[in-house]
Amino acid sequence: MGRIRMMGVIVLSLLLGSSALGYPWQEPGNDKDAREKKEQKQKQERPQNRPQPDRGQEQRQEQEQRRDAQQQQRAQEQERQQQTNQQRMQQQRQEEMGRQQQQRQEEMNRQLQQQRANQERQQQLSQQERAQQQREIELNRQRAQQQMSQQQLAQQRRQFELNQQRLQQQRQAEIARQQQALQQQRLSQQRQQQLIQQQQIRLAEYRRNVEANEIRLQRQAEYLQQQRRMAQYRFQRNYLERLREQQDRFRQARFDYYSDPYFYSPPIYRYYRAGSYYEVNQYGADLLRRAVNYGYQQGFEAGAADREDRWNNNYRDCYAYQDANFGYDGYYEDQAAYNHYFREGFRHGYEDGYYSRYQYGTYYDGQYSVLGTVLAQILNFAAIR
Repeated sequence: MGRIRMMGVIVLSLLLGSSALGYPWQEPGNDKDAREKKEQKQKQERPQNRPQPDRGQEQRQEQEQRRDAQQQQRAQEQERQQQTNQQRMQQQRQEEMGRQQQQRQEEMNRQLQQQRANQERQQQLSQQERAQQQREIELNRQRAQQQMSQQQLAQQRRQFELNQQRLQQQRQAEIARQQQALQQQRLSQQRQQQLIQQQQIRLAEYRRNVEANEIRLQRQAEYLQQQRRMAQYRFQRNYLERLREQQDRFRQARFDYYSDPYFYSPPIYRYYRAGSYYEVNQYGADLLRRAVNYGYQQGFEAGAADREDRWNNNYRDCYAYQDANFGYDGYYEDQAAYNHYFREGFRHGYEDGYYSRYQYGTYYDGQYSVLGTVLAQILNFAAIR
């Protein structure tokens, strides 16, 4: 019987041990409760009259229980190791995912930078293309303007030649009429002497005015420098130099009043100026024509200078307009008459020079000249013989 009981205990212990092995993932804190439950169950299953096991049997049970506890502890350690490994693997996966995400972000940044660089290159190419197109358009415009300028210049040259031919014909006709008039009539010696006396008075007054005007011209030049109108200043300086050269030539010239045809030629034109009518012979008429052309030439240069200085359109502010003596030597006609027609030519020339055009005159072979129709309107000579 004792052996049977021992075998029953062993079988029960084995059963309990196998049940403990069937639950290796329980937490360590629940081992004591499980053992107590097992002992209570064994007591309930053990008969009341069953004798108590001997001491060796209890030791074996304790050893089995210790083995079971050790196995359970090893299982728990294995579980903890597995969890640690899982955590480490999870962390490694997360780090790998982070590296992959960073690599993807870096790749996206590189792609964005490449796209921006491509866009910038395209923009630069587009700007270069637009600049090239603008240069081509500007070149085409300049070529067109050059062609138009050449056409205008050719037309102006033809117009100038026609005007010169007309003027030459008019002068020849006037000279012929004058010669015919001289043959028919000649001023008396008394009238000739009166004209010579008037001329001497006129010449002395003109020379006094020239000296006063030169001082005023120097002050005007200083005023232009203060205004920083350098182009107008250069024009005025050149105007003053030409006036001085002109005066030097006039002082060196020798004049014979009695042999000059102006003082014995009768008047052949009548013109209206400042509310009065005046008569003039061929030589006086030529002087007034030169006054208009000289005025146009100086006015054109003055207008171009103000345009270069970006100054307001104001021909009256120019000293050359105020002086109006360029080309005048004090002979033949009064200074007031010469100044009047010089200013008329200057006004028309200034408008053409300021707006860079040739509406009232032409430029050919380095010379400015007023159109014949404009010259006729300004002088408005009426033949009296």
